[in-house]
Amino acid sequence: MTDPDASPPAAPPLAGPAVDLVLAATADSAADTAARAAGVTVRHLDDLTDLRAVHRLYEGIWRPDPTNPPVTTELLRALAKTGNYVAGAYEGGLLVGACVAFFGPPGERSMHSHIAGVSGAALGRSVGFALKLHQRAWALHRGVSTIGWTFDPLVCRNAYFNLSKLAALPAQYLPNFYGAMNDGINGSDDTDRLLVHWELTTAAVMAACARSLAPSDVEAERARGAVVALRRSARNRPVTGTTDGNVLLVAVPADIAAVRRTDPGVAKEWRVAVREVLAPLMAEGARVTGFDRSGWYVVTRETRRDDR
Repeated sequence: MTDPDASPPAAPPLAGPAVDLVLAATADSAADTAARAAGVTVRHLDDLTDLRAVHRLYEGIWRPDPTNPPVTTELLRALAKTGNYVAGAYEGGLLVGACVAFFGPPGERSMHSHIAGVSGAALGRSVGFALKLHQRAWALHRGVSTIGWTFDPLVCRNAYFNLSKLAALPAQYLPNFYGAMNDGINGSDDTDRLLVHWELTTAAVMAACARSLAPSDVEAERARGAVVALRRSARNRPVTGTTDGNVLLVAVPADIAAVRRTDPGVAKEWRVAVREVLAPLMAEGARVTGFDRSGWYVVTRETRRDDR
């Protein structure tokens, strides 16, 4: 007979997500190789002095309005204390890059990578690649299978890095996601973003981490019948084409930061044009399947709309 006054039995501890130790070890090796190639050491950070250095690094990169810092030291401290991801890339004793991510909803094996940046002096050396591979290994050791983040679809180098070097997959177009940021990178432009998912265990991502992923080739796509949905004019302005095709090419400026400095009006034209072409395509189910270094998104429909 059950004693009505007895305490209920303790619930069994929640099981953590399974960890593939072989895959995690392979990810560690790839991350170490990337860090050595970049000439940096990447490590997890939780010391207050290190977190203040991350805050200063981000302030120097984004040059924000004083009322809207990219991230505060206090928030970094809280994220690190609660088991989230805060990491820095060091050249000797100098912090040259940092990345911050937090865990997704309970029950999902996911993280969201909120912010990552590399100092101007360290650009072009694949420090960002080393940080992302460290983040991937760290996540795999904790049973995470997907990392998401956002980026500005107008920034050519970020699109190439995320889609062609990392094999992240765009999942959603987010118009004016953050609202006005008024910093040295975004200016007064709307903050449209592409949300990408980095599926850490796929063959494409593993190939990307081994630097063996073949990039998109826009000329090959043209030869196979791809149509131009948005192109650059001779004066670097957006010109809308056709979306009547199974494979579509969507151009962005080669250097939107320069356009924002020299002609903010044209920069806003590009924001609107890319939004009006890319957002409806993604909303209808078309997939962004690649990005060519020359500044073209490759967008693929499973079937043409009139064939459904």
